Amino acid sequence: MVYLLIVSLIWAWSFGIIKGNLAGIDSNFVAFGRLFLSMLIFAPMIRLRGVPRKDIARLVLIGTLQYGVMYLTYIYSFQFLKAYEVALFTILTPLYVTLVNNILKKRFFWVNLATTILAIIGAAIVETVQLSDTSLLTGFLIVQISNFCFAFGQIYYKEVMERLPHIKDEHIFSLLYLGAVAITAVFTLLLADLSSLRLNQTQLLSLVYLGIVASGIGFFLWNYGARRVNPGALAIFNNLKIPLAIAVSLIFFRGSTSLPELMIGGGIIVIALVINEWVNKRQLISTNSGESLSFPQKNAQ
Repeated sequence: MVYLLIVSLIWAWSFGIIKGNLAGIDSNFVAFGRLFLSMLIFAPMIRLRGVPRKDIARLVLIGTLQYGVMYLTYIYSFQFLKAYEVALFTILTPLYVTLVNNILKKRFFWVNLATTILAIIGAAIVETVQLSDTSLLTGFLIVQISNFCFAFGQIYYKEVMERLPHIKDEHIFSLLYLGAVAITAVFTLLLADLSSLRLNQTQLLSLVYLGIVASGIGFFLWNYGARRVNPGALAIFNNLKIPLAIAVSLIFFRGSTSLPELMIGGGIIVIALVINEWVNKRQLISTNSGESLSFPQKNAQ
């Protein structure tokens, strides 16, 4: 769980950096640039002996969706939204995490869904916006595509790696970045005006930070940590970055929001996490004694 907390703190800075320092730069290039740097970090560590070809393909697919499509849509949304609005609109990511997990496990986990909804309520209290504005609605829908891709990747990565207990995360993680780099490179070549691309020193340093720290180290630690927590905790941590990001935007990037609402909403998210951990521990004890708080779906006859 400590890995997810560390990454949440790292990502809290990313919203303001993208909006404040990289505004005006083609979003496809920004996505490609940071993911390419991330891939370079893990490329020397690749070890594929003992990894079936089907799982190699699955890992590349995960990276294509969780990082590639997610970043293409996420960074593009900044053309329509403010930094804190982008952070806020990731509010539904925990719900997608829970639903994807339920579908892949073919079971319905009531506890995870309940604490996920509580985390969403907490995130909603942090900041409230109206979706009557066309640009806000467009940005909201774009962010939801990003949210779903990120949620799917987290859960499916857990699924794939459970079948590869002898493989270390760092030995295959460049495959995820390979898929992400491939799709962002295609969009960059097709849509970006590379001839007019100019980066000043601040923009270059921002891109390097996002590529090496936020994306490279951050994504690895996130998926590494995601494998070691229950789905409910993972869903809740997906919303912890919202009050953190808005707090950073308020303090360092001259954003504006209600401090009491920030504290109340953040507190509710923490409460959801505590409840989730408590119930999951009780569930584990009950399961060991022949009971369970999750209910398997009946197969169709």
